[in-house]
Amino acid sequence: MAVPAVFVCRILTLIIAFTIHEFAHGFLADRFGDPTPRLQGRLTLNPLKHLDIFGSLMLLLTGFGWAKPVQIDTEAIRRNNKAGVMLVSFIGPFSNFLLALFGALLLKIPGITTIRWWGIPFFLSQFVWINLSLLIFNLVPLAPLDGEKVVEYFIPDSMLPAWKNVQQYGMQILLICFLILPYLNIDVFGKILSPLISGLYYWLVGG
Repeated sequence: MAVPAVFVCRILTLIIAFTIHEFAHGFLADRFGDPTPRLQGRLTLNPLKHLDIFGSLMLLLTGFGWAKPVQIDTEAIRRNNKAGVMLVSFIGPFSNFLLALFGALLLKIPGITTIRWWGIPFFLSQFVWINLSLLIFNLVPLAPLDGEKVVEYFIPDSMLPAWKNVQQYGMQILLICFLILPYLNIDVFGKILSPLISGLYYWLVGG
């Protein structure tokens, strides 16, 4: 398809994907007794409350990106559920998996791939791919991504201090791996994450 059509598909997809992702975080945190997302107006499906300009631009240009993080009160959540913070972190990427699954199921409707009206098959393919990209990227175990809190829950207490020391440099590590190393022909994410995304895509959609 023409480049403008690709951008339109990606923009529509990221609006849906980011909005559902962040709403899921806020909704579950609220369920676990944390009023922060509700007080900050994040329990909404209004995309303007969730989109991050730079993160959205990165997704459009590279296939990876992020939204405006939902702020939570971890202590309030842990008082109600020991695994609450991990679950609140995990529900965002999981919501993207569910969206990708939904898109893949639509692609399997008999005759859907022959439809040319508004490029529906192409849009659904992009929809699945981008949501899987968000799923995998956000599960990278580096702050401020969701994977940090997901993995932290399973780390022994004796290793937590070392874990937290690494995480304070999480953003810097991400920027180096994602923005600087590729220019040195060291594509860490491309070699590790892209095969995972491709594998999931062909598992859901088929060859």
